[in-house]
Amino acid sequence: MRAELTSFKHHPNEAVIEESVVLTKNYQHVLALAFAVKQINENSHLLPNVTLGFHIYDTTFNTKQTYHATLKLLSTSRRLIPNYKCDTWNNLVAVVGGLESETSLHIATIIQIYNIPQVTYGSAPDMSDEFKGLSFYQMVPNENFQYTGILKLLLHFRWTWVGIITVEDDNGERFEQTMLPMLWKNGICFDFIKKIPKMTYFNDYFNLIQLMWKTFDIVMESKANTAGDKISFDHNGALEAGFDIVNWITFPNQSFLRVKVGKVNLQTPVKEFTINESTITWHIGFNQTLPISVCTDSCHSGYHKKRIEGVPFCCHDCIPCPEGKISNQKDMNDCFWCPEDRHPNEDRDFCTPKVVSFLAFEEPLGISLVTCALSCSLITALVLVAFMKYHDTPIVKANNRNLTYLLLLSLLLCPLCVLLFIGRPWILGCLFRQTAFGIIFSMAVSSVLAKSVTVVLAFMATKPGSKMRKWVGKRLANTIVLSCSLMQAGICAIWLATSPPFPDVDMHSVTEEIILECNEGSVTMFYCVLGYLGFLAIVSFTVAFFARKLPDSFNEAKFITFSMLIFCSVWLSFVPTYLSTKGKYMVAVEIFSILSSSFSLLGCIFSPKCYIIVLRPELNNREQLLRKKNLNTI
Repeated sequence: MRAELTSFKHHPNEAVIEESVVLTKNYQHVLALAFAVKQINENSHLLPNVTLGFHIYDTTFNTKQTYHATLKLLSTSRRLIPNYKCDTWNNLVAVVGGLESETSLHIATIIQIYNIPQVTYGSAPDMSDEFKGLSFYQMVPNENFQYTGILKLLLHFRWTWVGIITVEDDNGERFEQTMLPMLWKNGICFDFIKKIPKMTYFNDYFNLIQLMWKTFDIVMESKANTAGDKISFDHNGALEAGFDIVNWITFPNQSFLRVKVGKVNLQTPVKEFTINESTITWHIGFNQTLPISVCTDSCHSGYHKKRIEGVPFCCHDCIPCPEGKISNQKDMNDCFWCPEDRHPNEDRDFCTPKVVSFLAFEEPLGISLVTCALSCSLITALVLVAFMKYHDTPIVKANNRNLTYLLLLSLLLCPLCVLLFIGRPWILGCLFRQTAFGIIFSMAVSSVLAKSVTVVLAFMATKPGSKMRKWVGKRLANTIVLSCSLMQAGICAIWLATSPPFPDVDMHSVTEEIILECNEGSVTMFYCVLGYLGFLAIVSFTVAFFARKLPDSFNEAKFITFSMLIFCSVWLSFVPTYLSTKGKYMVAVEIFSILSSSFSLLGCIFSPKCYIIVLRPELNNREQLLRKKNLNTI
């Protein structure tokens, strides 16, 4: 397309613009200027003895017309003679530039020669070094404040997915450089960023309106000359005023109504933003409800946002909070832990108080275990009473009567030490429950071991010329029981002296509970006690196993073998079960193991004797036992 050639046949004043320019907003600025000058001139208190005047020229967004209008300001009125001015009573004190920085720069090219300041409507333009000394003053608030207002508006309505349309000029470039980082920083991203050509005439605007017919009706607009507003300037000459948030309500007949719905106050330190949503009339296309502008739906409580690779950051997936964490607000970037005394609810959007947990006497499990422990002790006590009643009978005297009493006494105390494991943990209970259990059980198992050894030595002593006769007797049995028990007591003493158990609180093992427990102090020492007890049990089982078929008046070895087999099975299964449970059920597992092993020893060793004493008393005599011994020998 061939560019139009400039003709010098006519005076520039006679030039006619072929297209009509209709820019309503520019016309409003002109009216505002005229109104302000009129008000100042009519008020003698504002500028006494000074009368303001003005000349208004239309640049028509044209560089040539801009230069022409600037030269006319510097020339005699009604005649363009550059650098010549005879009507000196009209003193030019400042030039009000156009709305665009490009226009201001063209004006500055000329007026900087005369050191005349220029007033701009937006931000002062970026200039080269040749214009650095020129003064610029702003007629409207700084554009950065407008950007802040737009940002606050978007954040208020949670519009995080927007499109950006800018004009291909300095203003558009400045908007992108300033506004886009602000939006990114505040979590707002863009579906598109589009630049449109600079528009000058009415047809261009009409086409743009058709293109953007479905865009938002909320706009930010400068209201610095609104009646009643206080106007002031900062130290840089920039106007300090606020912005009104205006709702443009359109009607089917293409008329519209402007309704003020909010305001940005620049005269407060925090740039106060207020809006009244109840006065907003949304476009009919939004069904009179707040429009939603997000890339993805909000993540509800109990979920958190997870960024999707390769897409803008405000497009995300919603991921459920991991176990132990919650989110109690929408669109949280991450979930957070509950306090130690609380745990997440099922939806993971609220922290509920944890329940204090310990094995109590009052609960069903505690009642059951206490009943079993007392029952076991009661039965043992009845057996002990029966044995003491038939103290001189052969079946009681057989295989070391004193060891029998010591074993029964140990089995009487074993279930009772269970009571130290139940109830709210306390200092003495935690200190002695494991040591009491270990020492008492060691005494019981060492008594069984002594019985088995006694059987073996008694049989070996019957052989002619055997040297084992000097070992047969109560002395060896007592030595075995005492030494084995003292060994366990020594281990417990070292434990209590180095790392004694103590009451503790476990906040983490069980999600929904605060566990009151006894901290063992040293896990190593705890397993040393169990290990030593297991060692005694295995030795007892081995000795009893080899002595099970030896002839004797009443050979207990086979019953001891079976009881030790059950005992070892219980405590071997105890270790993995104990480690796999938590809270009060760990205590219940240990109590169950104590009671099971106590019942096995009591039942396997003493039930045959009790059967004879109570139900078959005729068999409880020397002749019957000798007859049985002879049959076993044959």
